[in-house]
This record gives sequence, structure tokens and C-alpha cells, in this order.
Amino acid sequence: MHRAGDAGQNLYRQNERENSTSSGQQNLLRRDSDGGAIMKAIGIDIGGTGVKGGIIGSDGVMLRREAVKTNVLNNREGVLESLFSVIDSLLEKEEDIVGIGVGTAGRVKTDTGEVVYATANLPGWQGTRVGQLLTERYQLPSFIENDANAALIGEAWKGRERKFVSVTMLTLGTGVGGANMLGGKVVTGGHYQSGEWGHVVLVPDGRPCNCGMKGCIEQYLSGSALVKSANEGTSINFSHGKDIFRAFSDGIEEIKKVVDTYLDHLALAIYNISVSVDPEAVIIGGGVIDSKEYWWDFLLKKLDKYNVPTKILPAKLGNEAGMFGAAKLVFDGVKKRGKCQ
Repeated sequence: MHRAGDAGQNLYRQNERENSTSSGQQNLLRRDSDGGAIMKAIGIDIGGTGVKGGIIGSDGVMLRREAVKTNVLNNREGVLESLFSVIDSLLEKEEDIVGIGVGTAGRVKTDTGEVVYATANLPGWQGTRVGQLLTERYQLPSFIENDANAALIGEAWKGRERKFVSVTMLTLGTGVGGANMLGGKVVTGGHYQSGEWGHVVLVPDGRPCNCGMKGCIEQYLSGSALVKSANEGTSINFSHGKDIFRAFSDGIEEIKKVVDTYLDHLALAIYNISVSVDPEAVIIGGGVIDSKEYWWDFLLKKLDKYNVPTKILPAKLGNEAGMFGAAKLVFDGVKKRGKCQ
């Protein structure tokens, strides 16, 4: 057996300055879409493999980015260590931050910032009062949301040229998340689990899921599931989904069946979403979308047989949608609090 794509196993950190030509004077002259002075917030996306963060302006411009591997080996404390590391690095380089927004895997009670349910993708994360911890540590207002909901908020804010009133988000990453927006507002549901498409059963009595069920969509459509399928079904040892899609594009015969089955399952999941919610569009996001040039056209062909009237679109913000949505939570929350004072 030979290995493909070991880079994903390494710790990484990235920090890049966007808009380096903008001077402080130009920033003073800029205004956001509401005509107000530009605010700056930290937007964080917590996933099972990485914690990404950015400083984002209320005009939708990303100013800085940081990312680290999620330290899941030390359970809750390890995840918090990764989160604090990203925020600390961002705050070292920027002032006048108005708040911190976080999109995290799991079900979130948004009024308290507590993760009320999380799977083994983030061990020990369930019950963590993320909002309280951040506010106490940084003395900044904090706003916490489910990661897929945050991604959908980001896409609705800065992602698509056409503004949809009814739209569903499906995020394919370490796990599978989802979010529903109806009437322009994200629907959380009575138990904070609306849009949990990753835990809808796709294959009855199928692969065991870390939620306790069997055959969940997450066990067939997450990036982790794709790697598992490829390593079990071929003689090649893959470590990252992008390498699998690249091998598929290169015509490597033994990987064709794996990717073909993956796209069959994805098409069926999209069809089920379409007939369940009937949104104007289904937007596909998460880490898997970064490789869409290898598989997107094949997915659309598979959807033809279902005659789905819903628009199927890749997330325009790619894997950064969650950071933008988390920052938007801050801007909306700060403005709302200002009006109430």
C-alpha cells in the first residue's frame, strides 16, 4: 500500500494579512452596508479537525486569519486550548475588536452560549458554556451558534449575489452539518437540532454513528467517511478527501467506485432535503467543497434523475463561510444591544 496526502496530518498555522494596501485613513472613510462606521469582530469556526478564526470587518472584508489543528486528544480542555490559541493570536495583532462570534459543531443554546449536545468529534465538548468562558477571559461580548447555522448566516450575508429567503445549507467536513433558513431567518427548532441533516438515517442499520444511531448521513458523506471508504475499498492509503477526488479525476480505476457511491449518496441526501423542506436553494459547504472542481459536475448529473427543482450551489465563501457568519452574529448582536440601551 502507498500513502497519499500526508500534509493533512501535520499541525498548521496560517496568518495572512488581507487588504494590506488599506491605510488607517482609508478605513476611517469606509462604511458598512448600513452606512455606519466599520466595526471589527473575531469570527471563529470550530470543527473536529481544525479551529479557524479571522478578524472581519462589518463591511465583509477579512483582515486576518489564523488556524490550528483541534486538540481533541485532551478532550474539552484541548479544544479550549485550540480556541484560545487562535483568539489570542488574532488579538495580538488587532485592536478595537467589538466582540467574538463562534460557530461550533454541536447543538447550541444560543441565548446562553452553551453546547447542549456534541458527538465524539469534539470529545467532552457537550455542556461547555463557550460564551461565558470567552466573555470572562476576554471581556468582550460573545455570540455562539451551531457551525452550520453560522455558515448559512455567512453565505446569506456575503456569499451569493441573489438573496434567498428560503435556503438550506449542508456542510461536509469532519462531520456533516446542516441549517435551514426560512423567511430570511435561521430555524433552530424546539430542541436546537433543526437542520441536523448529518444525523438523518441514509442507510437503515448501516454504519454505526457516534451519535448512537446507525446509517446516519454523516457516516457516508463526511470527509472522514470518504477517507474511510477509500481506505477500506482500495489498496491506496489516503489521509485527505482532496487526494481521493484528485485520484478520481486522474482516472484511477479502483477509486472510481468509491467516489461514485459517495456522489450517489450525496445526490439522494440532497433530494430528500429538497422534498422535505422545499427550499429555493441547497448550498453545499464545508471542507469537501474545496475540491469541487473534481466532482461537482458529476454530482449534478446524478441529480438529473431525481428531477430536483431546487437550485444546488457550492458555498461561495467556501470553507470560510462559518467565520463570516460568526462575525455577522457579533455585528447584529452589538447593534441590537446598542438600540436597547
